[in-house]
Amino acid sequence: MDLGIRGPFLELFRRGDTPREVRLLAARGGLAPPAGEQLALLLMLADDPDVEVAVSATETMDGIPEAAVAGYLARADVPEALRTYFAERGVHPANAARADKGPLVDLEIPLPDVPEAEPDSAKAPKMLSQLPVIDRIKLAMKGTREQRNVLVRDANKLVASAVISSPKLSESEIESFARMTNVSEEVLRLIGNNRSWVKSYVVASALAKNPKTRLAISIRLVPRMNDRDIKGLTRDRNVPEGVRQAARRIATRAQGR
Repeated sequence: MDLGIRGPFLELFRRGDTPREVRLLAARGGLAPPAGEQLALLLMLADDPDVEVAVSATETMDGIPEAAVAGYLARADVPEALRTYFAERGVHPANAARADKGPLVDLEIPLPDVPEAEPDSAKAPKMLSQLPVIDRIKLAMKGTREQRNVLVRDANKLVASAVISSPKLSESEIESFARMTNVSEEVLRLIGNNRSWVKSYVVASALAKNPKTRLAISIRLVPRMNDRDIKGLTRDRNVPEGVRQAARRIATRAQGR
């Protein structure tokens, strides 16, 4: 069932290889991605082959106040397929839209106790990497900015995707991640395919200049660059040749005007 909802965390759940403990925690509302992604996730988990996961997801869905769902459905960016799904069940958009995209259910869960360490020191990544995957996911979704800064570089895709799906994520963090050359290509792909994020020139230019960004994304962003950044890309030996060529074509056209 495709309700038109997309999200990094949801994508990985759809692949069907998410550990049971992670699915169960999400079904209970313990992992709280933005509202749309959470609704789609709960609806998917309600059909999980594991009975406990399916029952938990159904109970969590049933426990969401109808007014909260109706308020979310009133948002302008809600896919029509999702509105249709709930309309068939008697839930329609409310007059007052929700003020944010935050989760509709946010079960309070204990976070693992991690000793304080400088976020960019060698100690912080080591301490976090030694935690079980489920604990790293909890911190990625609900932990501190400093913990997200480390966990976005985690080799486990579920952990890194949880960072990108965290409702606590700020625009400045996205800008920072887009510049990183030590994150996975998958993280940069998730950022590059998020329309609202790449509306930011800072994010778009960071991705275009990042040598780890997939060429298909970089090429799409190059035409948006200002003259100064285009000039820089024509000389940047770190970016793929395809990016430099695209920048050269734009620079040549600009000179001919």
